[in-house]
Amino acid sequence: MAASAPHEADAPPPSPPRHIAPIAWGALAVALIATAAWLGTRNVDGRMGAELPPAKTVAAKPPPWSLAVDGIVVGSKPAVVQQRKGFQDAEERVIEIYQALRDGSRAQALTLAESLATDLPNFQLGRLLYADLLSVSTNQPVDLKSLTSASADASSNFKSLIEESQLRLKALTEVPAPGTLPDNLLTLPDNTRHVIAIDTSRARLYWLVNQAKPGKPLDLVLQKDLYISVGRNGVEKQIEGDGRTPLGVYTITSKLNDEALPDLYGRGALPLNYPNALDILRGKTGSGIWLHGTPSEQYVRAPLASDGCVVLSNPDIASIFGEPGIVGTSVVISPELNWVKRDALPDLGATFRARFDEWLANRRGGDLAKLRDTYSDDFFRKGKKLAHWWPTIKGEAVSTIKISDLSMVKWADQNDEVVVVNFAEQLKPRARVARKRQYWRLEQGEWKIFYEGNA
Repeated sequence: MAASAPHEADAPPPSPPRHIAPIAWGALAVALIATAAWLGTRNVDGRMGAELPPAKTVAAKPPPWSLAVDGIVVGSKPAVVQQRKGFQDAEERVIEIYQALRDGSRAQALTLAESLATDLPNFQLGRLLYADLLSVSTNQPVDLKSLTSASADASSNFKSLIEESQLRLKALTEVPAPGTLPDNLLTLPDNTRHVIAIDTSRARLYWLVNQAKPGKPLDLVLQKDLYISVGRNGVEKQIEGDGRTPLGVYTITSKLNDEALPDLYGRGALPLNYPNALDILRGKTGSGIWLHGTPSEQYVRAPLASDGCVVLSNPDIASIFGEPGIVGTSVVISPELNWVKRDALPDLGATFRARFDEWLANRRGGDLAKLRDTYSDDFFRKGKKLAHWWPTIKGEAVSTIKISDLSMVKWADQNDEVVVVNFAEQLKPRARVARKRQYWRLEQGEWKIFYEGNA
């Protein structure tokens, strides 16, 4: 896809207000610090609510500061925070600031915040934390009633930053447990390099990497856990221009580096194959859904800020943009990922796999009646129905020699249960190997193919 290709361009975010009263920063400090204190009571090793062994305690220091908000005194609440591995630099430093506050070390928190604001001047949340701590250091009560004259833009900006802070802190307690994978990944070939899974409710992108040596069984593990922004109107895209991010199983189709893009897209873009076959079957419209970076004047976007794309910080998009084999990587975008033990994945796909093997056996054996039964009456490809494509399907059936690199990725929502299948296929001896993609849907209790074509 060229940079000039149709794309639902993300609108530039509104500029943050230049003149914000110190009293407003102080009020936001209350919300941010209260969020940190509340999350400090939750599990912090990433087991998503599982009971934890007792953590090593840290002696609490007397809180050296407090804020009076409408007569309620809010002070720092000491808590033990166990920093997880894999945090990227900016997020890690934000958590360090909260840790210092919880331990009552205001001076250390202020030093850390000042360093963060200096090093990353375009990171709004970092600048906010620094302004918070400067405001708190005056030890002046904060009167929320005085904020009624604040502009709508400032209020919206505050709300977005509070939400970003909450999501980043919640990521401490909601890291997938070791040895688990999203249950969408039914089958993947041993030569898989990586998979991307996105949980829009948590504003997180999970980068899963195969750490097995060549020739060894697949060993997919979580390597990166990154903050993301999605559409300004949320998710479940339906029509072009609705400002929503699509949900489903997609593939990265190309790479667009920053030299070929406006500054709006940051350090690079990875286009997705939206609309996919299921989207087309459902009549969804639009195009140009990408994973991309942020404008140079910003570090990250608010949680809901794009016109439908998935937006990462520039360091984060750069960290995956240059990975070998990134084109062709599977991307699952879900409102909520379900992580299961790795050993459970074969069981989840057993029923479908039996149906796929039946299709393959009928194809190789030339049983055309049974083969036809595996194709849906809603089958389409390039705007043509099954009647148009059936002669081609029959011709391939008697020529099938071998399939390899089989992957099966599940998608389920309130309307359908679908499996996207990719494989390499050789139709005749010494023929070239072609990559194929199928979409299967559960129709009245039976799996049927409603799309089949080149990947």
